[in-house]
Amino acid sequence: MTDIRQPAHHRSRGPGRLAGLLLALVVLLGLCAGTATAAPDAAAEPSQSTTVRVPARAMDAVAAMQPSWNLGNTLDAIPDETSWGNPKATRELFETVRAQGYRSVRIPVTWTDHQSATAPYTIDATYMSRVKQVVDWALADGLYVVLNVHHDSWQWISKMPTDHDNVLARFNAGWTQISSTFRDEPRTLLFESVNEPSFDNATDAQKMQLLNELNTSFHKVVRSSGGGNTNRLLALPTPACTPSQPFMDDLSTTIGALHDSNLVATVHYYSWYPFSVNVAGGTRYDENAQKDLNEAFARMHDTFVAKGIPVYLGEYGLLGYPDDNHPSRIERGEALKYYEHIGYAARVAGVTTALWDPGFAYLNRETLQWRDPGLFAIKSNWTTRSGTASFDKVFVSKSSPITAQALTLNLNGTSFRGLWQGGTKLYAGQDYNVSGNQLTLTAKTLTRLVGSRAYGVNATLQARFSSGLPWQIDVVTYDSPVLSNTAGTTDSFTVPTQFRGDVLATMEAKYADGSNAGQTSWTPFQEFNMAFSPDYPNGTIILTPAFLNALRDGEAATLTFHFWSGVTITYHVTKSGSSVTGTTS
Repeated sequence: MTDIRQPAHHRSRGPGRLAGLLLALVVLLGLCAGTATAAPDAAAEPSQSTTVRVPARAMDAVAAMQPSWNLGNTLDAIPDETSWGNPKATRELFETVRAQGYRSVRIPVTWTDHQSATAPYTIDATYMSRVKQVVDWALADGLYVVLNVHHDSWQWISKMPTDHDNVLARFNAGWTQISSTFRDEPRTLLFESVNEPSFDNATDAQKMQLLNELNTSFHKVVRSSGGGNTNRLLALPTPACTPSQPFMDDLSTTIGALHDSNLVATVHYYSWYPFSVNVAGGTRYDENAQKDLNEAFARMHDTFVAKGIPVYLGEYGLLGYPDDNHPSRIERGEALKYYEHIGYAARVAGVTTALWDPGFAYLNRETLQWRDPGLFAIKSNWTTRSGTASFDKVFVSKSSPITAQALTLNLNGTSFRGLWQGGTKLYAGQDYNVSGNQLTLTAKTLTRLVGSRAYGVNATLQARFSSGLPWQIDVVTYDSPVLSNTAGTTDSFTVPTQFRGDVLATMEAKYADGSNAGQTSWTPFQEFNMAFSPDYPNGTIILTPAFLNALRDGEAATLTFHFWSGVTITYHVTKSGSSVTGTTS
């Protein structure tokens, strides 16, 4: 995964008893072959180890790893474990992850700054010991572990087209040392050859040829190291871990040629790009985004799973959600629809999925609490479907008479059970009406819910279904936002904005001749937080230096701000050198 906070050259993106008991039950009931008992590293504090019986068949073993979680931006951080803002991994972290119902963890590791760049390409012993300590903690907690070579992919492996022999020698030397260190670990430890492999200035055909060489060499090095590595599960990626058909077909050919029943295909999925980052009008989890997901998982199933090759989706999530130190660029309810869908699609396709967690998004590494407990409820999607609705907000204009408002229910195979406000059930036919899949809140109910009609969220309802999670609906009072004239520079420019309860969805930018304005020139709808960002506490909309510097000098750009209420506001910005002016007309 590439962390969106990092430079562009390496961008890609409390324990619960019940979860632990369910996990133990699944393990005990599994049809398994081979017992893996992981002991903690000798240098680590003593702890009881957990015995995991690993199924003999690769398909069954990978299925037993569902669901999975990534220890992102930690051992893969550059140059050191804490360089990207996360604390050092602890045993308690893995205990928390396991207690929450996860069965496996992917531990990405960047070796570059801890491995000699020249022969014999020795990995620093202290660093290797630290990696082993972290891996052993996870294994001791009964988790499957996927260990890999991570950002090395773009740091030096990408140079393979022009430095073939040195890259291959360093790659083989690295895996020789890793294989030796972990040769006696249980079969619950998997190796992944390389994360999101890339090759500079290479065609797709060349990328596939070079990756086939790396994957084949990785397989030979690991298998020849003996011990537990003779039948360890090995994960092989496509170029960039992209689930495109040509790349997956080529990987299928590679796996077939190796004649090894303990191989796993691995790819990543971050949704339809416009939705994943909120660009080009991709504000909603719409038909385009749903189609992209359905087709990707169908390809994974048909290319691998249907042929008996397990698939480990080594990373999934959204590239722009949650966003670190910025307003969320993906609307929360739309994100929840995506997570609900991916859980269902993975079950249908028979794919094991690993959530990419860079540390600032999901699990707080300091407190070991989920940053958004409501969002972590996505774990429900591991086992069942949930109903949703066309949106998670109902906007009620403060300056207009209150009228009935309708939402479309997305049942997803469930049945609608009713509406609640907290512990109070609302009455069908009185507080709301349902006709087919249309849910309508009456004007009388909305009048009660908005109360004094203060701007913002006045009440929250829950639509409950026959299975899965309830769908939260915020009732919001708003009026059309008001923007004001202003002046600034390309380094610092903010539009004074009275949001008045409304929420910004996207921004469109065009010139008078109809051409697109801004750094994302292929679409008028600019990327959220990259070109513009709402600052609700300070009552402004920030236009970024990257957006402003991309504007034509002396030519007015017309901005159209789209708000979630449906309101659009037009604004004009003109750059002259480093000076910028903004006007409402």
